[in-house]
Amino acid sequence: MDQPSGRSFMQVLCEKYSPENFPYRRGPGMGVHVPATPQGSPMKDRLNLPSVLVLNSCGITCAGDEKEIAAFCAHVSELDLSDNRLEDWHEVSKIVSNVPQLEFLNLSSNPLNLSVLERTCAGSFSGVRKLVLNNSKASWETVHTILQELPDLEELFLCLNDYETVSCPSICCPSLKLLHITDNNLQDWTEIRKLGVMFPSLDTLVLANNHVNAIEEPGDSLARLFPNLRSISLHKAGLRSWEDIDKLNSFPKLEEVRLLGIPLLQPYTTEERRKLVIARLPSVSKLNGSVVTDGEREDSERFFIRYFVDVPQEEVPFRYHELVTKYGKLEPLAEVDLRPQSSAKVEVHFNDQVEEMTIRLDQTVAELKKQLKTLVQLPTSNMLLYYFDHEAPFGPEEMKYSSRALHSFGIRDGDKIFVESKTK
Repeated sequence: MDQPSGRSFMQVLCEKYSPENFPYRRGPGMGVHVPATPQGSPMKDRLNLPSVLVLNSCGITCAGDEKEIAAFCAHVSELDLSDNRLEDWHEVSKIVSNVPQLEFLNLSSNPLNLSVLERTCAGSFSGVRKLVLNNSKASWETVHTILQELPDLEELFLCLNDYETVSCPSICCPSLKLLHITDNNLQDWTEIRKLGVMFPSLDTLVLANNHVNAIEEPGDSLARLFPNLRSISLHKAGLRSWEDIDKLNSFPKLEEVRLLGIPLLQPYTTEERRKLVIARLPSVSKLNGSVVTDGEREDSERFFIRYFVDVPQEEVPFRYHELVTKYGKLEPLAEVDLRPQSSAKVEVHFNDQVEEMTIRLDQTVAELKKQLKTLVQLPTSNMLLYYFDHEAPFGPEEMKYSSRALHSFGIRDGDKIFVESKTK
């Protein structure tokens, strides 16, 4: 159902959580559970709010009565205001400034690019530790203002904001640990390196769907720019060189990497992709979301040696020589065909005669008798068959069960089948 325009935060809050209107529904199966015990709201007779408020897609354009917000939301720690119609940072400030315990704020898909964020407004966000601005088209100027006023910000989400470049402020943000900046238009590494300057304590960097075309940075510089980076996602980046993968080793604390959907790996099989990447990244303990076990690492490193064993020396990567030092130069694994034989060439013995013939092993004993009927001039009902494995020490085995498949006898080329008459 379409929401009326011009609704206030306080109006929506009262509608959604008022006991008179509970359950307040905005779609099939959507309801709000109100706990039976009070959670700290001073006006318990009117509203009983949980500490996590989800007010997304409610048509909110303004704050409403600030005194009531302060009265009801003193204990609220998480607030989801995504997909509303907030376009004035002053209205957002009126809400946030009256939620003193707020640590998580989601403002995704609000048209906040239509107003300028002043530092006095941004100051009301000072206690927020996790801020989501996805699809808000927030300018870098807005982001810089936020970073100046949020000294404890740990997680920042800037996805779907159409960024083609990164604007680096004059001061850095040492508190930030996690940055999601996926689904933008960042392609040049000179833009990505600015993130290291801005966020020197960055632990997790999610760059998925940005088509970054290369990591054009010396290894020692990467180590200085991202000294604490533990996890990086380059999902659907534009990387086309193994040198870019090798450069990931320059991040001194890197443990987790996501590399799905990059052009470099497209020509390889699924097994080759994973093993070749694991072998090149000795410190990475999780690849594409899956833990790399000690056994998998050893298998991958041995696979890597064998993969390059016949490659000209001038084309062999440096990692190959490191692994040869570790394991020695390994010979290629022998190719073993484990598929069952479909036929065998055997000797058929009957009445002191021997005929060499090829028989299908997927047929039954009864079907073999029909095949032999013309050759031995016996009706199938009067035919006894014996199978003799030329390597077995136990003598011939009677093939007495008509429905038994020939492959179950283990028949191989060179074995013998003896045919006798029951009336003999």
